[in-house]
Amino acid sequence: MDLGLKARKAIVTGATRGIGRAIAQALADEGCDVGICARDAAGVEAAVADLARRGVRATGRPVDVGDGAALKAWIEAAGRELGGLDIVVSNVSAMGGIPGEEGWKRYFEIDILGAVRAVEAAMPFLEKSTAGAIVQVASIAAIEVGHDVFPDGYLQAYGAMKAALTNYMAELSRTLGPKGIRANTVTPGQIYFPGGVWQRREQAGDPMVAKALARIRLGRFGRPEDVARAVAFLASPAAGFISGANLVIDGAFTRRVN
Repeated sequence: MDLGLKARKAIVTGATRGIGRAIAQALADEGCDVGICARDAAGVEAAVADLARRGVRATGRPVDVGDGAALKAWIEAAGRELGGLDIVVSNVSAMGGIPGEEGWKRYFEIDILGAVRAVEAAMPFLEKSTAGAIVQVASIAAIEVGHDVFPDGYLQAYGAMKAALTNYMAELSRTLGPKGIRANTVTPGQIYFPGGVWQRREQAGDPMVAKALARIRLGRFGRPEDVARAVAFLASPAAGFISGANLVIDGAFTRRVN
């Protein structure tokens, strides 16, 4: 299936490992020129080299998404270097489990404002695109509470912020629709990759691992490419009439009706 992504221009935040790296690779494999950012300079350099080997234009910069001025400057620079922007993928997260008020502040600064600032900085480019698309990476913590994998309250702030992002994308789908710009959310479940949170829990003997696996009806943890392929589709002209959607990618872990 031709997704119509060849020669499109995309940026992905937090794209040196895990889901973000897989998203950038999937877009590059479909012919997108890709700009990435992350905090680790060496990781950015390695990821850019990997993307360039896939035959596309690739650029990257070490950026802390919590630094609004730096994020804006990078997006503006990436848009100029790539010759425009068609796709914005907001992937960076402070991750779950930060306790107390500090967690609320951190998730708001990184997850919420990181996404809002990225969209606003990219908007002048997206408005010139013939196929503008925004994809937000959220979490099943946004859509389900009270299950037996995590302790009560463990994901309280994290889940609330991811729910806010899902709402934000739905609102953008309405406000930006008349401009031809689509906005969607992907909501991953438990995604396992080297160095990721689920591998670290497994190595530590955390009982959450067995509990999570027992609830995933497909019988395995997700992989970054499971999410990346969904993002590539939603970001592409092939999904040109899909906007305001929340695509849950969790192997039938959650019990809700979407």
